[in-house]
Amino acid sequence: MKSSLHYVGVGQPDISYFWEVGPLRPEDLYRLEAELPALDGPVLLHSLDGFMDAGSAGRLVRDHILETLEHRVLATFDLDELIDYRARRPMMTFDGDHYADYEKPTLRLHLVQDTVGQDFLLLAGPEPDRGWDTFVAAVTSLVAELGVRLAVTVHGIPMGVPHTRPIGLTAHATRPELLTWPKSPFGKVQVPASAASLLEYRLGEAGHDAMGFAIHVPHYLAQSSYPGAAVTALETLVNATGLAIPGDGLREAAAETDREIASQVEGSDEVKKVVEALEQQYDAFAGSLDRESLLAEETPMPTADELAAQFERFLAEQEGDS
Repeated sequence: MKSSLHYVGVGQPDISYFWEVGPLRPEDLYRLEAELPALDGPVLLHSLDGFMDAGSAGRLVRDHILETLEHRVLATFDLDELIDYRARRPMMTFDGDHYADYEKPTLRLHLVQDTVGQDFLLLAGPEPDRGWDTFVAAVTSLVAELGVRLAVTVHGIPMGVPHTRPIGLTAHATRPELLTWPKSPFGKVQVPASAASLLEYRLGEAGHDAMGFAIHVPHYLAQSSYPGAAVTALETLVNATGLAIPGDGLREAAAETDREIASQVEGSDEVKKVVEALEQQYDAFAGSLDRESLLAEETPMPTADELAAQFERFLAEQEGDS
């Protein structure tokens, strides 16, 4: 909540103070860094850290866009109103006898230009810890003001699939007409909410088009940066939006990571058996149109603890390299 301090004199010479607390308005949440431009139906990509992102698929795509394309900041959100710093403490640098630097978290709306000159928007930063309804209302207001034609998000989810098979995805949208991807393997389930999913839901209620993609990441690679998932995420975004975003850097990183994974698998009979079991399950599912879910497959599978133990050394080396 925004608070404003007022004082009222009560006699002389005493002065009493009181807080007047009012509801936080959506427009109070952000500060415009530049005049909002006139745009021709731009796409809004939103990528918020804090929710599930197996293989760092969403973060890798977001970082790749900001590193390779021209962009400037349009608006900065007031994180003092949105973040619980005690839950996610920013980093500071202590240098000998003094604090030398503070890594202030930022949540910003960027105006980005793709390789053929199309403008689009990218909302990037930490997911708010509180004030979700007000935050979503603020973003929805910007969507309306800037004439956004489509809002899109992408992130990774862990799945019981092998890295040796094509990477799948689950697509969702505010209108079924927006979906041209294979039917989701999931039925009606309850899942933990996120600011991104609430934004998509509220945009749909307001009559705006919005969609998202959950990239299926092998669960034994979920805690590592997996560029292969990011390549699938970027290619899916390009297909869904028509934006021209190069992916050479991500593809090179994915090829290198795949070589490292192959080397680790070849060096361990236990790991090889795990991957082969996942391949058999994947192939059985892919070859049967009658089955609706990988989760319904009855093939015996190793437990999560067994997978974690067998891949512990590989994951540790991956984290060390990154």
